[in-house]
Amino acid sequence: MKNIMLAMSGGVDSSVAYILLKDSFGESKIIGATMSLFDGGGEAAEEARAVTGRFGIPHEVFDLKERFRQEVIDKFVQSYANGETPNPCVACNKYIKFGAFFEAASALNCGLMATGHYARVEYDAGSGRFLLKKAVSAKDQSYVLYNLTQEQLGRTVFPLGNLEKKQVREIALGHGLANSEKPDSQDICFIPDGDYARYIANYTGRVFEGGVIADRNGKILGRHSGIINYTVGQRKGLGLSAPTPLYVIGKDAQTNTVIAGENSELFSDRLIAGEVNWIAFGKLGGTLRLYARTRYSQPEQPCTVSPIDENKASVIFDSPQRAITPGQSVVFYDGDVVVGGGTIQSEINNC
Repeated sequence: MKNIMLAMSGGVDSSVAYILLKDSFGESKIIGATMSLFDGGGEAAEEARAVTGRFGIPHEVFDLKERFRQEVIDKFVQSYANGETPNPCVACNKYIKFGAFFEAASALNCGLMATGHYARVEYDAGSGRFLLKKAVSAKDQSYVLYNLTQEQLGRTVFPLGNLEKKQVREIALGHGLANSEKPDSQDICFIPDGDYARYIANYTGRVFEGGVIADRNGKILGRHSGIINYTVGQRKGLGLSAPTPLYVIGKDAQTNTVIAGENSELFSDRLIAGEVNWIAFGKLGGTLRLYARTRYSQPEQPCTVSPIDENKASVIFDSPQRAITPGQSVVFYDGDVVVGGGTIQSEINNC
């Protein structure tokens, strides 16, 4: 049997993943492994070590701080400074968990890698491809995994894909795990207080100067305190007086302008996606009818997807979507199958 490297953070999900792996791959050698990603993140390694110690399995810690800084933090900071709203979890999965960590698994002669993600992988004999599918749980995390390649999918196990979160906690409690009730993290791991603007300012040493808030026609409505303090869809904190509520509908980093407008101006029925990764097939050969999410928690929406070039596609929704945001991900679904996904490069207001 193949050796399996299990990504462990000390949380309940990866702990229960081990229990399920042991039941399914009993003859395999399971190695618990933790990524050290940033200064001050050592608690996860200690908690994971406590779990592996209890189960009597080897535990490795990989220092990936420099790679994480280059591929996740630097790109997150630069994207925000460019007026976008990036999703660092997507970048982390692409470059770290299924990049550097995947390489570490190979170095330890582990043919398989497992994580505590809520998702499923199935092999489709008809297409000869591995498919990424949504988990049965409402906690489905397939949205942040759309960048996985065929090689990665073929060597990845998601033990929790067929379980609800409640079932996972029950398994942990039944095995006497102290982390059975540990709450899920809700923030970006390297910005636990959620204050992105302060983190970016401290990280870069830059002073992000204030500028004007204007409407789509360039009419000045007020002033902002630095472009990194604002996100598309934001209403509070604009300091504007108007007959109807105003929201951030866009940002122009080149002119240091925050663009404000009414709620109706947040809606668009189309976007351009770049850096597209297709999973269900190798190349988008023509127009497809699919469903898509433009945010992690958004229900899938019907749309038409057409190729622009090999790594870029246009997406037209059947109905306008609110706050399509450059830097976020658009992920395409056909039922419970993740067809692919990409980074939103621009929204095109056509409403």
